[in-house]
Amino acid sequence: MYDRAPQVAFCGDSYTLGIGASTPAARWSTRVAKRRGWTEVNPSVDGLGFVRNRSVFGDGDLPSVVIAARPDIVIVTLGLNDNFDFATSAALIESQITHDFERMSAALPDARFIVVEPFWYTDERPESVDVIAGWVRDAAEGIGADHIGGASRWIEGHPEWMADDGLHPDDDGYTELTRRMDVELTALGL
Repeated sequence: MYDRAPQVAFCGDSYTLGIGASTPAARWSTRVAKRRGWTEVNPSVDGLGFVRNRSVFGDGDLPSVVIAARPDIVIVTLGLNDNFDFATSAALIESQITHDFERMSAALPDARFIVVEPFWYTDERPESVDVIAGWVRDAAEGIGADHIGGASRWIEGHPEWMADDGLHPDDDGYTELTRRMDVELTALGL
């Protein structure tokens, strides 16, 4: 399929950046990329959402960084942090999800897009988690992307998989995210 190792851009937040892991090598994106022989590009940002903390890039944004990398595959894992702005920014979140997907898809017409349901970090979930997950799924369908559902529940019921901050997975949590992602990506033929 590829005449070289595919370059894969991970477009995500702290769960994809690997906050809480003992080293970057323990995060799920790096483990998945290594197992598949992919070249990993991971400009993910702690606290980032489709709307939340977009100013961290100054005049640019994460989609711009992903587009500039010219990846063969884009894996999007954003949305968790937007739950914290849902009450005041729901309409903006919904429109930004669609805008980001359409923009990246138009700029990278040959890339394969895999959109993952936003992760979640506690067993208790606000209703916004499912609403945002639905918007992400719908926007993924809108650009013909593959969609991986259920990720918001992958570490549910396992507080022992959380780092000391109580917000992010530890190495065991990232091991579980890796396992689940491997299953889903294999089902997609990757």
